[in-house]
Amino acid sequence: MTRYLFKRLAGMIPLLFGITIISFGMMHLAPGEPSIVGQEFNPKVSAEDIERLRSYYGLDKPLYEQYWQWLQRLAQMDLGQSFSADGRAVLDKINERIPVTLWINSLAMLLIIAIAIPLGIASAVRRDSWFDKGTTILVFIGFAIPSFWLGLLLMISLGVNHNWLPVSGIHDYSWRQMSFWQQQADLFEHLLLPVFVSAIGGIAGMSRFMRTGMLEVIRADYITTARAMGIPEGTIRYRLALKNAMLPIITLLGLSIPGLIGGSVIVEQLFSLPGMGLLFYEAVMSRDYPLVMGITVIGAILTLLGNLIADIAYAWADPRIRHGSHK
Repeated sequence: MTRYLFKRLAGMIPLLFGITIISFGMMHLAPGEPSIVGQEFNPKVSAEDIERLRSYYGLDKPLYEQYWQWLQRLAQMDLGQSFSADGRAVLDKINERIPVTLWINSLAMLLIIAIAIPLGIASAVRRDSWFDKGTTILVFIGFAIPSFWLGLLLMISLGVNHNWLPVSGIHDYSWRQMSFWQQQADLFEHLLLPVFVSAIGGIAGMSRFMRTGMLEVIRADYITTARAMGIPEGTIRYRLALKNAMLPIITLLGLSIPGLIGGSVIVEQLFSLPGMGLLFYEAVMSRDYPLVMGITVIGAILTLLGNLIADIAYAWADPRIRHGSHK
């Protein structure tokens, strides 16, 4: 297993290198530059001014030279300075936004796991029952509803019309004057709608994967043999079948790790949340190359680590994979 992990970690280095090359090239192929965006129709900005800005940002150099300089800074754990007007370090801007995104997506993931896995198991065990048919209808509705539309409906209904929940921001304006428990209650109220909107699609998808995986496993020969031996049905479901049925879920959870940091552009923009998704959108629109590349690198590393964690979890769940890795 140790040898397998070492080979996977070594293989991640050239893969990460290739991701940065593709991302850097595609970002620079997009029309517009930081020195040009927002200045096209400004009569006070001359061509000489734009050229000075291009020189200041280093955009007048060949693309391979720009990439090499960026790669040298990355090797020193320096993601560079943002091209925005404040000129702040990219790491500082990312560290400022990560907590909000991490809270929202972690809570959404916990909600998805807590609801989708038991729902999928129950649907598989009660296959073709009214419960299974009803949950299937609800799941398809969850798939079909766009998150921005659902978010707007909830904002209008629960926030504007009834004033039950706040519809924007992460806390109230008077948050600093509140006691500790009042702050926690205010934070909970502000996170309730974004977390629910973020989780609804994941609940629909993961419950279907769980149902399908459970149906395949409980019809396997070794489950039939276990029933013939008189093993209790609860032991069969939750000790023998569940572990193997979790393999597709493990893949989904591994691929969900980048989303914990990357955030959701739609949800964060809809609820005016200062998270990573909104930061990435703003960086792309303003052609803030260092900030875009910084977020992309973090997302790429998390994606590779998520795949590695999923493979390790596979080996834990399936002895065939674990024993095969020693060969």
